[in-house]
Amino acid sequence: MAAVLAAPNAAVAAPVDNLPPLQPLASDLSTGSEPCAAGEDRPYVASAPRVKAVLNDPVEDDGPVDGNYVSGEFEAWWKDADGVEQRLSRHTAAAAPSGTASFWQLPSDLPAWTVISWRVRADDGAAVSPWSAADAGGAGCEFVIDDTSPEKPTVTSAEYPEDVFWSDGVGVYGTFRLDSPSDDVVTYTYSFLGGPRGTVKADGPDGSAEVRFMPTSRAPGRLEVYANDRSGRRSPTTYYNFYVQAGRAPVAQWALSDPAGSKSAAATAGLTARAGAGVTFGGPVPPGTPLTSTATLDGTGHGFLTPAAQVVDAGKTFAVSGWVRPATVGHDMTIASQDAGAGRAFTLGVRTGGDDPVWSFGIGGARVSGGRPEAGEWAQVIGLFDAETGMAHLYVNGQQAGTAVAATPATVAGAFQIGRARGAAGYRDRWHGEVGDVRTYDRVVVPEEAAELARRIPQQRGHWSLESAPGGVSPEANGGEPLRLAAGASVYNRPADACDPAADPDCVPVADPLVGSGHLVLDGAGGYAATEGPVVDTGDSFTIGAVVHLADREPAHPMTVLSQGGQHGDAFKVRYVPSTLTFELVMDHADAQGAEETVAGVRALPDGDSGRGYRVAVVHDAASDRITLYLDGQASTAMDFHSSWTSTGGLQLGRSRTGDGWGEYLHGSVDEVQAFSGALSESSVNQLGFGADLCLDC
Repeated sequence: MAAVLAAPNAAVAAPVDNLPPLQPLASDLSTGSEPCAAGEDRPYVASAPRVKAVLNDPVEDDGPVDGNYVSGEFEAWWKDADGVEQRLSRHTAAAAPSGTASFWQLPSDLPAWTVISWRVRADDGAAVSPWSAADAGGAGCEFVIDDTSPEKPTVTSAEYPEDVFWSDGVGVYGTFRLDSPSDDVVTYTYSFLGGPRGTVKADGPDGSAEVRFMPTSRAPGRLEVYANDRSGRRSPTTYYNFYVQAGRAPVAQWALSDPAGSKSAAATAGLTARAGAGVTFGGPVPPGTPLTSTATLDGTGHGFLTPAAQVVDAGKTFAVSGWVRPATVGHDMTIASQDAGAGRAFTLGVRTGGDDPVWSFGIGGARVSGGRPEAGEWAQVIGLFDAETGMAHLYVNGQQAGTAVAATPATVAGAFQIGRARGAAGYRDRWHGEVGDVRTYDRVVVPEEAAELARRIPQQRGHWSLESAPGGVSPEANGGEPLRLAAGASVYNRPADACDPAADPDCVPVADPLVGSGHLVLDGAGGYAATEGPVVDTGDSFTIGAVVHLADREPAHPMTVLSQGGQHGDAFKVRYVPSTLTFELVMDHADAQGAEETVAGVRALPDGDSGRGYRVAVVHDAASDRITLYLDGQASTAMDFHSSWTSTGGLQLGRSRTGDGWGEYLHGSVDEVQAFSGALSESSVNQLGFGADLCLDC
């Protein structure tokens, strides 16, 4: 057996004196979730709390660094109704490692509305620490049990009184005053139906609080609110019902639809605006809008309109809007502004100087910019300053553009201007192009209203059911321009004497038309159908849909279903590319051979002789500069497209422009062709191809 021998000179450990635990600090103590405090800062609690103390026992010099366990001794005391001190016997918490927390759950029968004190000291088994203290005077931690919940709060609002039909309106802030009969309420928790929610301090001198709220829709509203006292107790909930009317009408509005030759613009609201000699009335309008005509400004010093008076209080909430079509975007131009001394309080218009021109709204020294103006393209533009938030916003075609910015408005007021802005050397940044329906508001125009102001209802431009073609001409459903069939194109109808396989076992079935009672058949060798002139304005928003059947299971080359172009290229075409098994929407950037293209695609197999065809649709949304191809309701990835141009050629079914003339002839069938000015919604696109007209204003 081996023996372990100690070295003769080995040192022998000397005994180490125990150091007592440290006095617990107030920062290491808590009453429930509240820090230790006494006097006016003492917490109020809803029930008997669990108190906590972090206890520490120092490590002895040259002693072991582990094994320092310490327990806590707690006690609590108070005075009863007769002024006699009552004290709970000490409670000893289980020993735990130094630096960890000890707890004591106080008994539930402690008296309410009485100042109760507690303290703690640490015990390491050999020595105890001094008692804890909340302050230098040696007072313990204190608390009061509040066993009474606050009463229901009351709600009042001058702008939106309770149960009144109807009050103030969309886009107008209102003040809701919250109060409670209870005197210990510290916060109110509120929630508006469909709107914001939060908690506010009861910081009014009478314990009240105020909440500002702006309704965004004409509808019944409801505010739910309850009071919270300092102990965390909450009151029953108050339900406050109010009824919001539609937003106030513009404070000034000029339709600019005055008769040609007018010297001024009549006001739908506000003052008549004098027109300079460079203003011509009777201009074109954005399709699909209620506008009947617009004013054309020539971009010179005479192209302006003004009521010669202040219209907007730029220091308060306001909005200004208009429909515009710039003739050029090569320099800064103003839709509307208001003078402010030798400068301007705000401007709304086109700004240049960066990589591309942008729509812009400037107020004070702040400016928010976004969107992309294009010459010859309509846009609805809104500038908004919300004085409640201090933020300036810009909307283009119903969508927020750019990023809202903080703004400090000018305090000097001057005359409202259409088509120009004031500078140090006089008026400048003159508008060149069309302007219509200029409006100003003394409230917030909410996003839903911005979308409605910019709404353009699509208009049907053609519907060809292709059920007949007398004399080689297939009529348009509403008497519009027909499709003329070339050699190799014909209309197929199910024979009237076709047999019924269900009734005749010897019947050889014949194919049904794709939709309705007939469809167009193209031979792939030169057959097509076309209108004489363009059906849609490809420089603006448009939608075209059709049903197409590919006759071959393995087509030999790309084939075009629909196209419309100019002398050298196609403004758009929809084709099938067999090498990639893809339907493609191809948008040429110019009427030129070899022009750059933007392409969107959806994969699909050729349906061959057994298929029932595909529903294809093209949507060009000029407002957002996006193109999308739909196939049986499946949308391609929407592609950015900023290079639209107005084609002069007719709508083509079954062919498109190629390098040497016409080509990509379709071998297959086409049916139910529908064309619209404007961009249809996805839900409307999914209704195309079934033989029914759409409700475009639903």
